[in-house]
Amino acid sequence: MLACLGLAGVAGTQTPAFGGLSRNLEAVIDTASDGPPARVTLGPGGRDVRLWGDLNDGTAARLRRLLDANPGVTRLHLTSDGGLVDEGVAIGDLVAERGLATYVPDYCVSACTLAFVRGRERLIVADSRLGFHAPYEPGLFGQMVQVDASDERGRYLAAGLEPTFVDQALATPSRDIWIPDPARLRAAGVVTGVVGPGDLPDSTLDDDDSLGGARAAALRAVGLLSAFAAPRPGVLDGIAARYREAYRQGRSESEGLDLLRDEAAGAMRSAFAGADDATLAALGRLLLDAMAASGSEETCRAIGRDGDLVTAAETLPGRRGPGGNPRMRALLDRALAGPAPAGPAAALPRPAHALACADLRRRLAGILARGEAPQLRETLFGRGGRRLEASALPGEP
Repeated sequence: MLACLGLAGVAGTQTPAFGGLSRNLEAVIDTASDGPPARVTLGPGGRDVRLWGDLNDGTAARLRRLLDANPGVTRLHLTSDGGLVDEGVAIGDLVAERGLATYVPDYCVSACTLAFVRGRERLIVADSRLGFHAPYEPGLFGQMVQVDASDERGRYLAAGLEPTFVDQALATPSRDIWIPDPARLRAAGVVTGVVGPGDLPDSTLDDDDSLGGARAAALRAVGLLSAFAAPRPGVLDGIAARYREAYRQGRSESEGLDLLRDEAAGAMRSAFAGADDATLAALGRLLLDAMAASGSEETCRAIGRDGDLVTAAETLPGRRGPGGNPRMRALLDRALAGPAPAGPAAALPRPAHALACADLRRRLAGILARGEAPQLRETLFGRGGRRLEASALPGEP
């Protein structure tokens, strides 16, 4: 049985460029052992199956049992850095037998592609990565021994792939990986469609849908949430739990991201609602700078009218670290060092006649120049804005 390349850690990496790129991945390839067994789970609504992980012995058998028990499945999500060729072939046979569509939300490498190309429809998102190379067997001391690729060639061609594409894919040495761009994949018949992040159920937590996995996903999406980890962990856990529930309900990736951003902005407003006047004045100056740097009327209004502090932080010039924009992070740390507010600071009600960006900036600049702390609080947090000293978490006892 042939073992195909496992691309260790590909989920957390960014391919530097597309377009026929052949990357030498010797430094990150582990040829000595298999990874943990793939997760094979039924998605909400019973229409999607999510497969994540290495294609080890028995993966196809587990998929068959799940499909037998759930005849309404129409689509297989694949996130895998490879595994055993025999398993990839067997999964592909199941896909063809059941008439399933295949979908790669992130990456599908090596043996995984043998399953993907059997889909009735073969879908990716714009930044999905499909990786190809010649098959190999592990040698006695863990080295890669390239083997005859005739069977793989025949399977790719039978799936309708362009012969020159197949030639290039299988000419890629076993220690390399070829990641073609979406246009090349479509032209070669590998992919039949490119979907947006709002079109299909989210697969972000396929590898780990625990609270810890959801927390990690939330921190990747909005780095500023890390400010809550130590002083107010319940806030972060609450956001993670609501994101996980959205994933389990089958909401799309874009819907999940919107939820995280909205929740993060609300948590930040709540934190600043309990801040001292000096911190609020510094936040006001930051928002002025963000509105000036926004570059669009819509973004400026989101910051100055709707109180979107996440967008404000992203709009500010300068490098963003893992914890978000350092200037906003410093102010948020100051706010979180004080007492927690008794409740959330709601999104500001939109006036019947929305102010233009220039007017919003002028109004905020005037309040800051006059040092009107109560007026600043009302501008940032609405008429109910005030310092509250209790510590209740929104939605928690």
